[in-house]
Amino acid sequence: MSGLPGSLADFGPAALAAVVVAGYLVVGEPMVGHVLHRRFEGRLREDPGARRSFYRRLLVLEWGLAVVALVVWLSAPGVDAGEVGLRWPQQWPGPLTGLVVLLVLAFVVVSTRVLRSGALLEGAEPVRRPGEARHAEPPGQATLALLPRTAGERRLFTLVGVTAGVCEEWLYRGFFLAVVAALAGGPPTGVLVLVAAAAFGLAHAYQGGVGIVTTGLLGGVMAAVYLQTGSLLLPVLLHAVIDLRFLLVPARALPAARPA
Repeated sequence: MSGLPGSLADFGPAALAAVVVAGYLVVGEPMVGHVLHRRFEGRLREDPGARRSFYRRLLVLEWGLAVVALVVWLSAPGVDAGEVGLRWPQQWPGPLTGLVVLLVLAFVVVSTRVLRSGALLEGAEPVRRPGEARHAEPPGQATLALLPRTAGERRLFTLVGVTAGVCEEWLYRGFFLAVVAALAGGPPTGVLVLVAAAAFGLAHAYQGGVGIVTTGLLGGVMAAVYLQTGSLLLPVLLHAVIDLRFLLVPARALPAARPA
């Protein structure tokens, strides 16, 4: 298991700032993500540059928050780089975790093949009765709206995918779990995995219930890999691969626009 802070006192003068940033990841990020995504969907039909603009906004927000967390950690004299995962892997994942990772990779391959075939996207533009609530749209539609269609969007999406791998692993595994461990006084690995899964799932609340469960499970897998290897390296690579797989989906398999 990764060595983690055993007390909030390890953060020294940065303790309060660390708790505030961690609290924002659990409470603030879901709300901000929901608002940004709804605004994005509202602009998508009228503005052909809405997707590129949304990607740029994501890049600024994720790197900005990652830098804030980095500054907080650098201000914590009692927390070394290894305690936030900034080191080479100390060991390989155990057999059970390794099996789960293989299952995740199999899911990535299968889901990508299905998306490429367009099987999930038939009738992706839902028909609504007058006044029908937006939350009635089928599972997965919020994610489909984010996928790139043009060459310019694909270039930006590549940056977004790499950014998600780096910044979200640093924020939700490296930094967040260090703060949780410090607050709880060194809880068991299983508890940390569950907490990480819940926080990461809530951060994707804009995707609906299915999105929360799916991303929560993936967040738990990333946390387990991190805690067993003591490093963020493998989670970052796995996370980036999961996000970048969408580049393999041809634009013709995606709905051209979303309802305003």
